[in-house]
Amino acid sequence: MDLLPMNQMKRARILLLTGAQIFIPALGCAQTVPLPEPPQVRASRHVVSLTLHAVNENGRDAFAFDGASVAPVIRASPGDVLKITYINDLPPKSGETCAVNPCMNMTNLHFHGLTVSPDAPQDDVIGMIAMPGQVLHYSVEIPRDHPPGLFWYHTHPHGESHRQVLDGMSGAIVIEGMERYVSEVGRLRERVVVVRGRSIEHDPNAAELRRSVEIPAKGCGGEAEAVEEVFTVNGAVRPQIEIAPKERQFWRIVNASPDRYLDLQLDGQTFEIVALDGMPLAYHGPNHPTRTNDHLLLAPAGRLEAIVTGPPSGSHRALRTRCVDTGPDGDPNPEMVLADLVQPSSDRSGSNAPPRQMHAIDDRPPLHKPLDVERLKKTAPDFTVMFTEDKNGFYINGRKFTPDANPMTSVRVGTYQHWRIVNETAELHPFHIHQVHFLAYAENGAPLPHPAWLDTVNVPYRGSVDVILDFTDPVIKGMSVFHCHLLNHEDKGMMAKILFK
Repeated sequence: MDLLPMNQMKRARILLLTGAQIFIPALGCAQTVPLPEPPQVRASRHVVSLTLHAVNENGRDAFAFDGASVAPVIRASPGDVLKITYINDLPPKSGETCAVNPCMNMTNLHFHGLTVSPDAPQDDVIGMIAMPGQVLHYSVEIPRDHPPGLFWYHTHPHGESHRQVLDGMSGAIVIEGMERYVSEVGRLRERVVVVRGRSIEHDPNAAELRRSVEIPAKGCGGEAEAVEEVFTVNGAVRPQIEIAPKERQFWRIVNASPDRYLDLQLDGQTFEIVALDGMPLAYHGPNHPTRTNDHLLLAPAGRLEAIVTGPPSGSHRALRTRCVDTGPDGDPNPEMVLADLVQPSSDRSGSNAPPRQMHAIDDRPPLHKPLDVERLKKTAPDFTVMFTEDKNGFYINGRKFTPDANPMTSVRVGTYQHWRIVNETAELHPFHIHQVHFLAYAENGAPLPHPAWLDTVNVPYRGSVDVILDFTDPVIKGMSVFHCHLLNHEDKGMMAKILFK
């Protein structure tokens, strides 16, 4: 291949550092890369300490860590404390467009799925806001009895969260100890897979990017709009994931897109599911620690932790998302290839290969919380959440969120409640509540075939979902929120406060 001009060589180096796929317009092709391995930050003496910067690079907002714009994987154990210094180095004036303009470049952090305090200096998304030049100091206490699993952190400034998360301001959090529920995972190679949406609306290479991930010309939901986003995997477009034939690996996948669904499928393979939304299946069902699916729908913010097995030698297999019909008013959510599965090659078996990540088996007895929820299922809902929208915005129970609003509802800590989430719109909405998990057990009044404990659930358009919420942990006391996790909708009003008292 001819040598590239210096400006293209410089751009190629930058893309490699950020874990992106190298795309060279002059050559009209993309060079595939192995799945990037983000840096990992671990505890020392039960404290995970790090400094994150909010920066703008090449017109996009990003997290900067340790000299590079790659969000680290935060690894902690129950009982640890996350001490994060978060510095807003965004410019005073933004050149981007927000849901509610003008963009102010304010920012903060949300620790999605963690059962921790909603009060400052922990998971406070209402009062903790940093304007450009300001610093936030987080000290998040992970309870000693916290379930293990995959969680994530992302920005949550009301009115600007969609733009920042779409730009890539997100990262994974792993709470250790999953081997206590499925011992095999402690012996397997682990993959932390952060799937993000990337806007290609104004990208001059949009057509080539669509072709590279094999987006079909025809949409699946009858939508007329052009596809405006592609998915990246750990920052790369269609990377290669090495896995040997019959090798078993433990994959932890988070849908970190602000507004797109993943209907995950592994060609010719199945997912042996261990946990969903950071909750081990065995935590509430010790007799059923795993289940097998050939595909799984992950709403924005949803997580899947599963064992996968390497395909036969000589076969081509891919990790892909299937087409999701988001409803007559929804955005295009087409099928596309996320990553290709490849056999380890001999030239990557030496020093250039990423280290094999093995984990010591935690032999402490697992924590379980079997519950009898049948009585609650038979009661009328304690509270109903109603999603509506019009040309002026998005609403919960007819109200738009404002930072100074009173709580829409309150609950007594130590209880369970039956809620019904009703979607009166013509598009899908994912419901999310901070601090707690819930059992999603019915859709449109019919029992779900696989009830699951989640923190984010898809609500069908012109339909409903029934859930049992667990408000029993005393650490959650304080003011929190629930909202649609299509962050553009949340920014435009589809969020409400809840007081845990």
